[in-house]
Amino acid sequence: MTNYIQSLRKKVGHQPIILCVCGCLIFNESGQVLLQRRGDDNLWGNLGGSMELGETVYETVCREVKEESGLNIDIQDLSIFGIYSGESQRHIYPNGDEVYMVNIVLQTRTYSGNLRESSESQELCFFNLDNLPSQVTRPFQDVKNDLLQLQRQAKPSPAS
Repeated sequence: MTNYIQSLRKKVGHQPIILCVCGCLIFNESGQVLLQRRGDDNLWGNLGGSMELGETVYETVCREVKEESGLNIDIQDLSIFGIYSGESQRHIYPNGDEVYMVNIVLQTRTYSGNLRESSESQELCFFNLDNLPSQVTRPFQDVKNDLLQLQRQAKPSPAS
């Protein structure tokens, strides 16, 4: 948690706040997507986290990916996957902090480094789009739905 969020929480306690979060979907050469099983709630989701004061979306994504997975990604290889907000992005953390996220999710197929877990990610795994985990964080559910739609569009339709 950033000092900004900590200082804000000292003033508002667990009350709902709007939080800008930035995440990344990393696809490998087989088209699988990298997900993390989070350390705080034991649920699956994409890599990412809260934007810090003065950071760009792209800087936030690169920092969070490095912190949570050990991987390096290049800002120039990122593109927007989706932007999510509203009631579906309401989340209550295990400590009781409530947020409504503006969730900006980028994507890339280019990465380097050695995959490693961190205190924020209990497990990291590449998943086929037709075999995504069922136990996901609430904010990731919208992203998951879009991934499933992407997978359906990629499959050739059967001949009639």
